[in-house]
Amino acid sequence: MSAIPETAQIGKHVVIEEDVVIGENVTIGHNTTILEGTQIGHNVTIGNHCVLGIQPAVNERMRNSTNKVDRLVIQSHTTIGQLVSIYAGTIIGQNVFIGDHASIRENVSVDEKSVVGRAAIVELNSTIGKSCTIQTLAYVTGDTTLEDNVFIGPCVSMSNDKYMGAESYNLKGPYIKKGAKIGNNASLLPGVTIGRNSIIGAGAAVTKDISNDITAAGVPAKKLQP
Repeated sequence: MSAIPETAQIGKHVVIEEDVVIGENVTIGHNTTILEGTQIGHNVTIGNHCVLGIQPAVNERMRNSTNKVDRLVIQSHTTIGQLVSIYAGTIIGQNVFIGDHASIRENVSVDEKSVVGRAAIVELNSTIGKSCTIQTLAYVTGDTTLEDNVFIGPCVSMSNDKYMGAESYNLKGPYIKKGAKIGNNASLLPGVTIGRNSIIGAGAAVTKDISNDITAAGVPAKKLQP
């Protein structure tokens, strides 16, 4: 059985499976499903039509293990919008905001005060630092790291498969260092590093590592001269 505190506000047609932990003053919107083992902290707000704690499904061409992953943990004072899906094995930190239609896969960490914008996607095995912003429709590929205070603009796209399926599971997403900013519609190729406090211009294609404290733009992205 899952214990639901008296302070919780539960909408209509909500499904709460076994072994779910719900903190004080939690609000859960209509038609939301909280799957087995999910742990929700205090003062969390969850919108309508969300599915939280999903176990990953795979086929023979996918690298993800078929073994059951750990529980989803959502820490206190976090807000989750409407129609959001979050997989098991992920940890959502305190004071995080997740916008409507966002999707966060398994084995992801989103640290405190970060924002995952409307319809943004964060793929498996990725790490999002503190106070990061991932804006509307951005795609954070699997095996990606964002250090603290990183800004990802709308519709940014990242990739993690250098050989596009020709080699099995040799995957590495971008590594984006503290304070870096990626402009809207930029594309980041597999394994590139974006240096600390660097800025990538809108529409750029980053094919090689970018050093610290520079501004780069273009296709391919190159350092802009002062």
